[in-house]
Amino acid sequence: MAGEPIKPKSAGDVASAKTTDARKANPLPEARPSAAEDIAAFVARARAMSPHRAGARGRLVFALDATMSRQPTWDMACALQADMFREAASLGSLDIRLVYYRGFNECRATGWISDSVQLAKLMSKIDCQGGNTQIGKVLSEARREAVASAVRAVVFVGDAMEESVDDLCAKAGELGLLKVPVFMFQEGHDAAAEHAFREIARLTGGAWCRFDPGAAAQLRELLRAVAAYAAGGREALLALSKTASGAAKLIGQMK
Repeated sequence: MAGEPIKPKSAGDVASAKTTDARKANPLPEARPSAAEDIAAFVARARAMSPHRAGARGRLVFALDATMSRQPTWDMACALQADMFREAASLGSLDIRLVYYRGFNECRATGWISDSVQLAKLMSKIDCQGGNTQIGKVLSEARREAVASAVRAVVFVGDAMEESVDDLCAKAGELGLLKVPVFMFQEGHDAAAEHAFREIARLTGGAWCRFDPGAAAQLRELLRAVAAYAAGGREALLALSKTASGAAKLIGQMK
């Protein structure tokens, strides 16, 4: 039969043909750049996961030493806690979980409270009792809540520390990994407490501040600053720091 002669295939042609057949049998996924829609969707998901997203309720763990020496400050905190809600109201909203310890091995936590009147009534029913500090339990409770309900910040008010500093720092480090700053407000000048409180604040990216015994105005400014952070994030704390000394003290330490 007439026709064009068939040219023998070279080794290269045979290998090329095999490669082509393999690609047809196992096609590679088509590469394409991320579309603008995909990037926008990713950003939206990331913002939805952030505890500081717009419209999210701020959640603050409000922890207090309720041992016997703390009664005057407990009463003062009862009177000042409404200021936290008022400060947060201008930025969004705030839920507070009260955690306190007292007596023999007693450490309790309330549910989430969004009303200052309700929190004041609850605190007025609690009296201080003698006992040792239980800051480790406070930090453990804060960690559980940070994982379960996106806590934005922890504030602790106390005047003493009677626990292992290393154990407390280990718990603080866990909160630091979760990006939950702890604000340690110390009443008085106890050196051991100051050392531990400063380390807890440093490890969590929070801040330590001292206030004088019975100084309601100082504590009010500090609590307002933490409420601003819990409700509106670092930007809100920066804005408040321009007019409030308490906020300025905190933002100067936070990393």
